[in-house]
Amino acid sequence: MGNTHPGATSPLGMVSACAYSGAYPTGYGRYAKNTEGVPEEMFDRLQASGFTHFQQSGTGAIRKYYNYVRVTPMVQPLDALGESWELHDEVAEAGYYAATLDTGVRCEITVGAKTAVHRYTFPEHRSARVVIDMSCGGLAIDLGRTVPLRAQVESMGYGRAHGTVVMEGVPLSVYVEADTPNWRQMLWYDRRLIDGGTRLDFDSIRSTNLRPFGMLFMGSARPGQVVEIRMGFSLRGHEQAKRNLERECGTGEPAFNMVRSRTRARWRDHVGRVQVEGGTKARRTVFSTALYHALIKPCVADDESPFWPNSGPYAFDVCTMWDIYKTQLPLLAAIAPDRFTDILESLIRVCEEEGNFPIGYRMARGADRFFRQASALAHTALADAHALGRPGIDWSWALVHMVDDLRRMYGEDFFEHGRVHPITHTLDLAYGHHCTARVARSLNDRRLADDLERRGRQWVNAFDPDTGLLRDSEFYEGGKWNYSFRLVQDMAARIDLAGGDSAFVGMLDRFFGYGADPVKQPGQRPQQAEMAAGYALNRFEGLNNEPDMEAPWSYHWAGRPDRTAEIVHAALTWQFGTGHGGLPGNDDSGGLSSWYVWASLGLFPVAGQNLFLINAPAFGRAVLQAGDGEFVIETSGHRETPIGVDGLDRDPPAQYVQSATLNGEPLHTTHLSAADVHRGGRLHLRLGPEPSSWGQGLRPPSLS
Repeated sequence: MGNTHPGATSPLGMVSACAYSGAYPTGYGRYAKNTEGVPEEMFDRLQASGFTHFQQSGTGAIRKYYNYVRVTPMVQPLDALGESWELHDEVAEAGYYAATLDTGVRCEITVGAKTAVHRYTFPEHRSARVVIDMSCGGLAIDLGRTVPLRAQVESMGYGRAHGTVVMEGVPLSVYVEADTPNWRQMLWYDRRLIDGGTRLDFDSIRSTNLRPFGMLFMGSARPGQVVEIRMGFSLRGHEQAKRNLERECGTGEPAFNMVRSRTRARWRDHVGRVQVEGGTKARRTVFSTALYHALIKPCVADDESPFWPNSGPYAFDVCTMWDIYKTQLPLLAAIAPDRFTDILESLIRVCEEEGNFPIGYRMARGADRFFRQASALAHTALADAHALGRPGIDWSWALVHMVDDLRRMYGEDFFEHGRVHPITHTLDLAYGHHCTARVARSLNDRRLADDLERRGRQWVNAFDPDTGLLRDSEFYEGGKWNYSFRLVQDMAARIDLAGGDSAFVGMLDRFFGYGADPVKQPGQRPQQAEMAAGYALNRFEGLNNEPDMEAPWSYHWAGRPDRTAEIVHAALTWQFGTGHGGLPGNDDSGGLSSWYVWASLGLFPVAGQNLFLINAPAFGRAVLQAGDGEFVIETSGHRETPIGVDGLDRDPPAQYVQSATLNGEPLHTTHLSAADVHRGGRLHLRLGPEPSSWGQGLRPPSLS
């Protein structure tokens, strides 16, 4: 499924809104919690108990599932709040979601960057109502509920109300305007109306004493009567939530169409920064969907940090750097460079205020920063930004925190011993030292740069010289074969360590299953023995895990880009589609989707090395708006190939690059610098049905 949802979003915006069933993992849909095998159904129909705000996108067992401030249009008594009704006639567009409930209410939602606007069309009823539940949060799964810590709700009359609820340690405020002429406005607690009360205060809420609470608007509805609910959100109090609402919706007038139109225009602008020509309808749909998903997260909320008073960008739902630093952040650097810089500035601020560069950062207070996944990944993104000359970052300030962060968590053991377990963190920290050295040398701190480079070369300590693979260790969501083909800063030395080009290619061929028998996929509730047998194959798992995203491109450094072409072509053909199951794993905040975008363009960013690798693209022509430039990828000899959803019963042959030119000049390498792409230009690739001499024996640079 990819673990995405069809709710309304704004490009990299703070607020999303979607129908809420309580299902795993986004709150939308029918499925129960699942991490292996085919997911089991939690519900037998698409249903919703209302519409919530703030959803994850593409994540798995992340434990912070949001779904706050549930809005429910009802024609039942308040006692029925929490019941679910079947969804009919769903419509989802960029920035817009609509569905009809069993009750006959047509529900439409759109969002701005910090606002949501609900529009409900009621059937005739003498006691219609819109109920806002401030206590809602999390999922309807074991240990998935979110319990507020404190809350305050106030009704000000004349269709105005506001409230603040502290969820996961974060104060979320909402300011509400309701366009409900002649309807009553009341607060409620424990599904009972508070007649005449204008304020609720809860100083200490626990799971044992929590009762639902919130505000509502109710009255008689004419057939087809439209009610609009406008909501401004902030992490800095209801006054700022009110200002956010006024900024995006105006004051006191229906705003649904205006907000929807503006958000649609923002989506057109962002998605329009990558244009492709050719391809089947299904392939174009998958590409556009991937580009859309790659632009939902992280959330960038200017001046909204709840933890420090400074103005400036505040980014959350970095879920996680392990998922997004290889492909998604390089995509944002190209097509949304200002927001890319904002994300990095926010990460530096987090490091300054909280003491570490987070591997993941959610709208939640706490020390859980996904440290088990990886180490020192922000350093890679910062090195990329520095190499591109991105303005807006104080690099002396950044360097201080880059250096300090290398000594935290696993860093102290790495500093003393040059190797740390889990062994993958040795690779992370060595690469982080290498990336930091590049920034230090550019700032003329040669002594620091020399020391960092020396420590960066300790990546070799992670490998067993007898096998050419990583040493035995614990591995996060993978095994040593998955991680052994990561792109390190000195791939020439890495290949020598494996025994040379032929031996390295042989290891890769085994990993990708060349000549191997097909593998049976697990079904529902796979037994531990079945999963263990699968892991023991030491095979490529498909693009459902982060270490495998870059492995196909390892062939480039062994002079075999033809192998890269075959594997990437197979993944683009069979692992992505237009329906359910259209993603081969968690989309992970857009990390997997951005992989698809780059692979379709015939490029792959080597994070931290200022490089793009070249491969046969999936489209005949593409235009990438990179910064202020326009990078065009043209082909000759391109053959349109369908994808699996087109009814294929066998694999269409891959295409291979025969020759290349850049701006009309012959290109005798299998790579480009990131500067080549970002300054704009024209890459022409001549394609053919058979492997050619192009790239044979050529290697991208290795940075020691």
